[in-house]
Amino acid sequence: MQPDRRFLLLAPLALGACSGIPGLGPPSNVYDLSPKSTFAPDLPTVEWQLIVEEPTASGGLDSPRIALKPNAYEVRYFAESRWTARAPVMVQTLMVESFENSKKIVAVGRETVGLRSDYNLKTDLREFQAEYIEDAMVPTIRVGIRARLVRQPRQDIVANRAFEAVVKAADANFSSALAAFDDALNKVLKGVVEWTLTSVPPERPGRRRGDGA
Repeated sequence: MQPDRRFLLLAPLALGACSGIPGLGPPSNVYDLSPKSTFAPDLPTVEWQLIVEEPTASGGLDSPRIALKPNAYEVRYFAESRWTARAPVMVQTLMVESFENSKKIVAVGRETVGLRSDYNLKTDLREFQAEYIEDAMVPTIRVGIRARLVRQPRQDIVANRAFEAVVKAADANFSSALAAFDDALNKVLKGVVEWTLTSVPPERPGRRRGDGA
């Protein structure tokens, strides 16, 4: 019985050996992605404050290692390569920076900054991997986030939505996979920021624009 060709190509990723798929070889490298910096010009300016909570993620994605999927059922990792932090923490940082870059919100931060928020943004990082499926040597990057906007202090979910972006890398080079990761994540971050800022009224909860207190 002939061995699965895809397994022969992808198995070295877990072992750190050489193969035709990029991202291998010493030394270990650390990579970061960029926040979104451009948004729709008609976004409203909101008066409320927002906490961006750390996204939840499955065990396979809750890691600083850069995930790949050789098929629909398996998660592996690029050898000798990792993100600057666990993927959920990195995405949280980039999400906060994206909200700040919009210049449309009074205050935004993590749970640890002591911000008294009007809303909390809870997210699930459901997809954040390179996919090499059906013998592909050029990866497709998939980023998916489920977001819920929760009003404080009552903990009411006032809006929820799923966001996903799929971007094929330009070629088989690892740098192209990283560029596709950045593009896909930026598309999702843009969607999350614009949706959040338009899902509830711009006034702080319990206060109408023009009230004195």
